[in-house]
Amino acid sequence: MTIALLSTAGELHARVRHGRRAVVMTMGALHEGHATLIRAARSLAGPDGEVVVTVFVNPLQFGAGEDLDRYPRTLDADVKIAEQSGADVVFAPSVDEVYPGGEPQVRVTAGPMGGRLEGASRPGHFDGMLTVVAKLLHLTRPDVALYGQKDAQQLALIRRMVRDLNFGVEIVGVPTVREEDGLALSSRNRYLTPGERRTALALSQALFAGRDRHAAQEALRARARETPAAPARAEALSALGESRAAADAHAVAKAAVSPAAVRAAARAVLDDAARLQPPLRLDYLALVDPADFTEIGDDFTGEAVLAVAARVGTTRLIDNLPLTFGAAS
Repeated sequence: MTIALLSTAGELHARVRHGRRAVVMTMGALHEGHATLIRAARSLAGPDGEVVVTVFVNPLQFGAGEDLDRYPRTLDADVKIAEQSGADVVFAPSVDEVYPGGEPQVRVTAGPMGGRLEGASRPGHFDGMLTVVAKLLHLTRPDVALYGQKDAQQLALIRRMVRDLNFGVEIVGVPTVREEDGLALSSRNRYLTPGERRTALALSQALFAGRDRHAAQEALRARARETPAAPARAEALSALGESRAAADAHAVAKAAVSPAAVRAAARAVLDDAARLQPPLRLDYLALVDPADFTEIGDDFTGEAVLAVAARVGTTRLIDNLPLTFGAAS
């Protein structure tokens, strides 16, 4: 079946629905990261369901001096990628279709979480994002909507909006897709010169350094947990001739299993990248609780997100990795 390209909600609503409708929202310029989302949507919708890909460059989420005018518009190529990835419909509405009568007077407000990290760097961005997501959820009427985990704060806010405002839709996050060298796929990567792209690798390398420090610390924590308790522990270690090694493991596990050590490992990579030519200009490095995107303390246990944003040349890039602190024994 040939993919349908629709531009009005009326056309979309007129389609006969069988099974689940899964929606993937994009601003176009589709790449393999979007294709991964569409394939995941196809799997969730099943053979009898329907996959709708929206293509809409939302003016509300671009601030002053941002790249709305130069944001790539590649609809013909987007339709081909969507079709090859398993979509049934590309819904590409005009600004007038989404915002009849001009910019909406009533908007969704992102709340305190929307003012942190990306929200602090891009005031009003998340209000505009949530407003258009709410509108597109109403216009497309999906059973499930899929979003990439690369935009972790966006995904958290969409989940919060859907829960707080009782949207009847399931939200699914899909892991970040990366180039072979680790750079997270983004429509903005096309703006990078070869030299800028080499510098931009520091974002993912910093996250991987933080992840590796975290993994080493958790391994020490596990080793410490598995050691017998004193005095039986001391006797057992003495018999094994490992008292010093075990003591060191306990000391390191207690002293170094902390978010501060993870931040420090990532920061070292970013500091080095700031001295490259062209340099990386750090916006933020944060290790946060995904429930509200506040920084976690050294006694934190549970799921966390290590997030980074920086500029290379004129291009601003973001990336993140999920981490778990204090995994159960």
